[in-house]
Parts: sequence; C-alpha cells; structure tokens
Amino acid sequence: MFLDQATVELTSGKGGDGAVTFHREKHVPRGGPNGADGGKGGDVWLIADRNKRTLYDFRLHARIKAESGGNAHGNKKGKDAVDIEIHVPVGTMIFDFNLGSELADLSFDGARYRVCKGGRGGHGNMHYVSSVRQAPKIAEKGEPAEERTVRLELKLLADIGLVGLPNAGKSTLISQISAAKPKIADYPFTTLEPNLGVVSLGEETFTVADLPGLIEGAHEGHGLGDRFLKHAERCAALVHVVDILPIDGSDPLNNYELIESELKSYAEELWRKPRIVALNKTDLMLEGAAEDVAKRFESVGHPLFRVSAASGSGIQPLLYAMLETLKSRPASEPVRIAIPTPAAQDDDAWEIVEQDGIKQVLGKKVERWVAMTDMESDDSVRYLHKRLERLGVIERLRELGAEEGETILIGDWVFDFSDEA
Repeated sequence: MFLDQATVELTSGKGGDGAVTFHREKHVPRGGPNGADGGKGGDVWLIADRNKRTLYDFRLHARIKAESGGNAHGNKKGKDAVDIEIHVPVGTMIFDFNLGSELADLSFDGARYRVCKGGRGGHGNMHYVSSVRQAPKIAEKGEPAEERTVRLELKLLADIGLVGLPNAGKSTLISQISAAKPKIADYPFTTLEPNLGVVSLGEETFTVADLPGLIEGAHEGHGLGDRFLKHAERCAALVHVVDILPIDGSDPLNNYELIESELKSYAEELWRKPRIVALNKTDLMLEGAAEDVAKRFESVGHPLFRVSAASGSGIQPLLYAMLETLKSRPASEPVRIAIPTPAAQDDDAWEIVEQDGIKQVLGKKVERWVAMTDMESDDSVRYLHKRLERLGVIERLRELGAEEGETILIGDWVFDFSDEA
C-alpha cells in the first residue's frame, strides 16, 4: 500500500547514570574516587533509502523509541545504546509536527538526519574531585531523552511526470514504456496512487511517474487533489496526456486547458516546467479526424505527439522527445544538504517567570542540570545549589523577593528556596 504522509513520535534513549565508588585494593586503605560514567542513549536517525517506496511502515509503528544507555557499575563505564536508523524513501521531507517548520529534505540516497539525540551518560564521582573535595559522593544521572513528533511527507523523485484527466491513458502509457504494472480499467480514478517506472532507451535510462488523474479544483484538494500534485513538483518535465476521444463527449482542448489551469493555480513554478503533449487514443479515430484534433492543439506552444498507449503507435518518437527534453534542461542546482544548520541556541539562557504566586526557573541548561541531579544524595543537591548560585539564579530569586522555604519550580521538580547550600 502506497502511503505518502505519516506522523510519527520519536524518542531517543536516556543517558545511563554515573556511579559513586572508591578504589579499593589491598594495601591501599584510602583509594580515590573511581566511579565511571553512564553510557550514552541511542540517537534516532532517518535515512533516505532508494529501495524504499512508501511510508506505510509508519502506519504500523507510529511510536519509535531508542534504548537508554547503561548505568555505570563501579569503575566500569555503562554501555552505550545502539542508535536507531529508520529507512525512508528518497524524497521524504521532515517537518516538526508542532511548529510546522521543515527540518530536513532527504532528497538523495543515503541522506541522513538525526531527529532525536540520545542523552549523555551521567558523570561518575571521579569527575568531581577538587582541592576542597577529595572524596566526592556526587554522580550525575543520565541526561534525559529527547522527544519529537514529526510529520513525514514523501514527494516522488522522477525525471518525467505524466499528468492529465482520469482515464486519459497515463497508466496504459507507463505500462507500455516501462516494466511498471499499474491497475488499468476503463473508468475514472483507476489509479489511486502514483506509479514509478524506469524507461530504457538505447543506453539511456530515465524515470517516469504516473500521477493519479486530476480534476477541476484539484489544487484546492478536490478529488485526489493536491496530495498528488505535490509529486509533480520534483519532476524535471511533464508529459500532459490528453484523451482525444473522451467517453463523456467533452472537448479534448477544453480538458487540456482545465488541467493546465490546475497546474498553474497550484504552483507557477510547476506550470513553467518543460512540457510535452501526448494526444492519446489516436487508434480509435480515422486519420483525418485525429489530424483535425491535433491542429487545434498547435496553438498550445508545446511539442505535440499523436500516440496510442494501447497499441504502441507513436510511442518511440515520444520517448526520444522525453529524453531530449531532459538532456536540454539547465544544469541542476547542487543537491540540498539533508541536514540544515540548526538555528543557534543559547544553552545558557534562562529566565524566571511567576504565575499564581509561584516562581518558575526556565532554561535548557538549568532544567538539564536538575534532571541529571540525584535528589536522594545530599551532596548532589548541595552541588546543584552551588551551580545555580554561580549561574546567578539564586541571586535573581532573592531580587524577586523569594523567601526562605518558598516553593520554586525547575523542570519537573519542586524545591523549597534556601539562601544556603
């Protein structure tokens, strides 16, 4: 089943906890601290894979979580967790579900994007030795995991896109020129999903996408609508397939203009792509009648080809025209980098807000410090207090009128304010 949109909740692994231990050996009565660090939590990566065609797997697995890093045991470091690598089709775009912003465009095979970074392992007590602290009983808990909900959107990567009204013969055409085997029947909307085929012409090859039939109002989402117009955006050129003998008796030229209008309304850039017009089902008309229809199309300004997708008549000249159109296109722009430079973030920034008489300290670094503090260890809590004091948080709380014992919120924790560690 083809699926070109999916929403998935991704969570990295938490870092493992550091250890509090001291070197113990015969004849070494006062060994120093040797508590090791916890292991790193697993990252979550999305990787473009040319062997993937659909996002259907995410319908079955809408939540994916990496493993946490192992806790340190004595002087033995915790085991690092294995990263999760999720393979998606080439052409997958990644958006932040909550913000709507684009995170990455996996537009080439092997492109990688780290959606969630695994938590750092907590430091063991060997990191906290100082001139005034010779035997620290302080160890960090592992850094919390990252959680992110992303929306994935697949835009097929093809050289040529076949567009036209339902039942124009696009599916028959792609089955004629490639090994693709789409469902074909004599009624509208037989094709409910794009089909991708590879065309071989001599020593040359190129890809063609059979895009589901469009109708009036498609750019506004009518019928199969803009869900499939988006796939045409990636194509270098378009072949507009026109049924010159519609079953409903409609005018072929009017039908052509209707689809062209939809392309332009959806995106001017899409409408300006190189175009070839394939007048299909010429085998169903007398030669003179087919020629009369073709003359009416001479004013459209695009190369015209009379073909029969069913019998194969006129297909070879059309294929060579497709190939020449691709060869004559301007040199493509450099491939977009899959991992954009992230916006600069000030990790040290923090602020204090007050709501309903309760003060709350907000800040990425401060909240991480709290999350990584072992609250059951008095030494660790005192060390946290000193860090907050050095950062200026305690002084700012005093300036805002915080009193001894007053409730202060930081992250998921509730503290009683105290001037002294």
